[in-house]
Amino acid sequence: MESDGVSNVSDTASDDSDHPGNQSDCASNQPDHGIAETSLMRLSSDSAFMCLAMMQLQLLFDDEFDEMCLDFMKLLSQDEKDEEGSSSSRQERKRKFIDMGRKDGDIRLWNDYFGPDPNFDGDSFRQRFRMSRQLFNRIFEGISNHSSYFKQRYDGLDKKGVSPLQKCVCAIRQLASGTLGDQIDEYIRIGERTANDCLQNFCRSVIEVFSEQYLRKPNPSDIKRLLERHLSKHGFPGMLGSIGCMHCAWKNYTGHTQGEHGYPTIMLEVVASQDLWIWHSYFGIKGCDNDTNVLNQSIVFNYVLHGSVPLYHFTANGKEYTRAYYLADNVYPECATLVKSFTHPQDPKSIKFAQRHESARKDVDRAFEVLQARWAIVRGSAKVWSVKVISDIMLACIIIHNMIVEDEGPSIIDWSSGDDDGDEDDDEEDDEDEDPPNYVRGATIEFEHYLKRFDDLRDKSIHHQLQHDLVEHFWNLEG
Repeated sequence: MESDGVSNVSDTASDDSDHPGNQSDCASNQPDHGIAETSLMRLSSDSAFMCLAMMQLQLLFDDEFDEMCLDFMKLLSQDEKDEEGSSSSRQERKRKFIDMGRKDGDIRLWNDYFGPDPNFDGDSFRQRFRMSRQLFNRIFEGISNHSSYFKQRYDGLDKKGVSPLQKCVCAIRQLASGTLGDQIDEYIRIGERTANDCLQNFCRSVIEVFSEQYLRKPNPSDIKRLLERHLSKHGFPGMLGSIGCMHCAWKNYTGHTQGEHGYPTIMLEVVASQDLWIWHSYFGIKGCDNDTNVLNQSIVFNYVLHGSVPLYHFTANGKEYTRAYYLADNVYPECATLVKSFTHPQDPKSIKFAQRHESARKDVDRAFEVLQARWAIVRGSAKVWSVKVISDIMLACIIIHNMIVEDEGPSIIDWSSGDDDGDEDDDEEDDEDEDPPNYVRGATIEFEHYLKRFDDLRDKSIHHQLQHDLVEHFWNLEG
């Protein structure tokens, strides 16, 4: 019985399939979509409709995806074209060449100032270069022999580059006028980057060549002449000079400290004598430091603390002193080597001393004014980012300032009669090389002497006693 049922079902299915009407119905419902055609023939009419709907949606999504891919490829190709255009424009800017006419500029500079018959005389030269032609030639010769940067160079095509004279004039013009490097290219025919390199190399070369001579500490002969000059000019016995500080504006300071002036500054401390010679300079304290903080960090009293300064005897009001001093304003602390004035003098003696003190202390103020008037780069706001570069510029201006003081008038310093302590230093170095160092635990005798000198330097009683004796000295001197 079971076999018959199976055979009947199979016969019925075969009959239905062989009927021509049924074949037409199946053919009408059959979609033309490749592999899915065979599967839809075996499904019912409802299932076939759902499959057709799903395939149409799939085809729709495929078309949108293809369109998205095409749009994305178009965007990528457009970006590549833009990058090629920008890179080509950058390459064009890098390869841009400007003929500066350096050879013509060198010839014109020589004919105007340095030729046998220059177009401008000595007064015009001094007005533009702040020094005589003789002193300029001395500086130019010194740095040319010292630095390879200030020698004539040639490029790979054996073409002559910027002359050493153009580089030196470019640097001094920037120091004197305070202009930027791109503002002097029309006459000297040097680009901005080369002009900045000239300025930095010039200042560094001036420091390396002339600092040992024009920024040295005073020797015993110098100290003797300083004491005699200040006694004759100002009437102060035992006066070495005047000490003071100046705030230099710094435009490109990235910090937030602005100080009491409302803008970032760097402190400059100097000691000047009556002839405007700057004997000591300390530069590089940035921010809102005052004169007292700078004094604590400077090296002006290091020679006194180490005991390398000899004792000089002078008399004030009948009392003998063994250590010379500097005149300072009321901001400085009360030290044995600093003499200050009175803030509000009341009696005639104090008023007379305050007048003499103010008159004598104008030496350092005059030195600051002359330094700023001579070098506009010191007077203006520093436009350099590095403190080291600003310090080199300041020290180079001070060195050339001292050279101009020596060149233009009688200065206190005298090279012919100066004492040189170099031999003694060499002997001490030889002794140190021969004898090994002796390390001692605890406080040594030298350190105890250092502490003793430090206590004497900060002794307020000596400061007040010296101030009182100087007041009596001027009162008795003028009757």
